[in-house]
Amino acid sequence: MEGKIFDTTHKYVRVVEIRQDGMVGFEFAIGEPELFVELMMPAAAFKDFCEVNQVALLAPATAQNASDPEGKQHNDWDWSLRKATHQRFKSTK
Repeated sequence: MEGKIFDTTHKYVRVVEIRQDGMVGFEFAIGEPELFVELMMPAAAFKDFCEVNQVALLAPATAQNASDPEGKQHNDWDWSLRKATHQRFKSTK
């Protein structure tokens, strides 16, 4: 069986927020869109970043394009720093 090759030439961006102050929050991935870092930068810098890295723009994350079409599945590993600023973590008690 042949393994899948991790191709570092593929780069992805998913915009998650455009703030009123002009800052763009986005997810940046290399190789696989599911493995990303969260970044934020001014709109002009974001545009340059995308051009320099020749990124593929991904659709915003929604229940329709996630693995659970009904949006009901809960996964403890499905979180981001952005989400963590708006929710409390579960207590393990």
